[in-house]
Amino acid sequence: MLSTAAPQQQRAAVAARASATGNNNTEQLSLSDGSVSVVLLAGGVGKRMGASIPKQYLELKGQAIATYSLLMFGAMREVGEVVIVCDPSWRYIFEEHFGKLPQGLQVKWALPGAERQDSVFNGLQQISAGAAIVAVHDSARPLVTAADASQCMLDGYVVGAAVLGVPVKPTIKEVGENNMVEKTLNRAKLWEVQTPQCIRPELLQEGFRLVKEKDLEVTDDVSIIEAMGLPVKITKGAYTNIKVTTPDDMSVAEKFLQEQQQQQQQQQQKQQPAAAAAVPEVQRTW
Repeated sequence: MLSTAAPQQQRAAVAARASATGNNNTEQLSLSDGSVSVVLLAGGVGKRMGASIPKQYLELKGQAIATYSLLMFGAMREVGEVVIVCDPSWRYIFEEHFGKLPQGLQVKWALPGAERQDSVFNGLQQISAGAAIVAVHDSARPLVTAADASQCMLDGYVVGAAVLGVPVKPTIKEVGENNMVEKTLNRAKLWEVQTPQCIRPELLQEGFRLVKEKDLEVTDDVSIIEAMGLPVKITKGAYTNIKVTTPDDMSVAEKFLQEQQQQQQQQQQKQQPAAAAAVPEVQRTW
């Protein structure tokens, strides 16, 4: 844990929000329209994919992987801006889809850094001052749903920081020298974290200041908040929210995407008759 504690007023604010909502009850709360800033990380080089271009720009069912997240977040009422962290040479991939985004949405750019935390920091510097939450998302996760992202944003606002995750299914063993098992970890307490990771901007800014001061390396964004001694909530997500990093992942993602699209079509078909029934009959007077 970092020796420099988080400012006392930040701790008090987090505690007050959690107390006001009963810690876990967010059903009666909602974030204001446009109050969330999304930092979309698209600066990776995709070495494990073995392709000639970064993995996030490979096509998944005819569309670049990274653009699925752009369109999904862009359509959310809570999101007011998206900061795309990518090399300038790849901006055209996103620009091709700008016409599908809501007119009021702001799109900004930031340069990637040497490490993930550097890219997040660069993106964080571009967000608007009034943002209630910053949601950091890996663009190589094209299958995150708006419902899960929305709940994570709300949990992050209440607690201070939240991250999508799913319970670990396999048994996990801790291994020492010569691959000898040292102990079996309690699976009931283990979660695999995903993105988005949703954090109040002032906490993340303070966390980065401390990380730079201590010259620390962190594996993800909420680890910075953990290091400050502040709470982080896991928002239960979906196992389909995979990160596409290998050719095998592409095949799995295609299957999941097809299932999602079929479910959306079925929901739309169910809603159409209901909407038609709700239209009042025109009263003719002739």
